[in-house]
Amino acid sequence: MLRTTTLFAVGLTACVWTNAAVAADPSYARSLAATCFTCHGTDGRSVDGVPPSLAGQNRDYLLKQMQEFRDGKRPATIMHQHAKGYTDEQMALIAGYFSALTPGRAAAAPAAR
Repeated sequence: MLRTTTLFAVGLTACVWTNAAVAADPSYARSLAATCFTCHGTDGRSVDGVPPSLAGQNRDYLLKQMQEFRDGKRPATIMHQHAKGYTDEQMALIAGYFSALTPGRAAAAPAAR
């Protein structure tokens, strides 16, 4: 019994340490947020604000919106499905990533030649 308890404690400590390390890695947060770039623009700066830019938004506001999409409390065409793919911890990382960015408009893509 003592051995099982010790192994559980070691495993739990490793999981907590791993989660803290992942949360502190800005590359991990950006990789999660990158799935938003297709619609919301590179680094969350959309062209002409459609869909809304995410860069510079309040972290708590972004997190609440993602959770409401996931939970079906906010109507959406695709966001409700997209948000279901993330844990609360991942959503918090995504919200933190976008809130730390400088807001601004994205440049439109250059015209084809």
